[in-house]
Amino acid sequence: MAKTQDERKQKKHRARRLLGVTVFALTVAAVAQELNKPAGDRTWTGRVGGLVPYDLRWPVTAERLRAAMWNPDSDAVFTPHAFGVGWSLNLARVASLTRGALEATKR
Repeated sequence: MAKTQDERKQKKHRARRLLGVTVFALTVAAVAQELNKPAGDRTWTGRVGGLVPYDLRWPVTAERLRAAMWNPDSDAVFTPHAFGVGWSLNLARVASLTRGALEATKR
C-alpha cells in the first residue's frame, strides 16, 4: 500500500518534532545538572545520564570547533558538539574513510 505525499510529510514532521523535543529536553537536563552543582564546581561540560555529551561553554572557540568537526588525529566519526547537546560529525575521519574506500575499489 503506497503512502500518500501528505502521509510522508506528516511522518517527517512528527520525526522532526520528536527530535526537537528530545534535544530541548536534553538541553534542559544538562543545564539542570550544572545548576545542581555548587557554583565553583560548574564546568558546563559533561554527559546527560552518563551518555549524551554536552558543552555549554560560551563563547565557542575555533579550537573547540576544530576538535569537534575536523580532527584527523581521532578515529572517532562522531565527537561531542563544540556547543550544545549531542554529537558532531568528524569530517576529517569521514574524509579518511571515504578516501580509503575509494582506494580499495580501485585495486
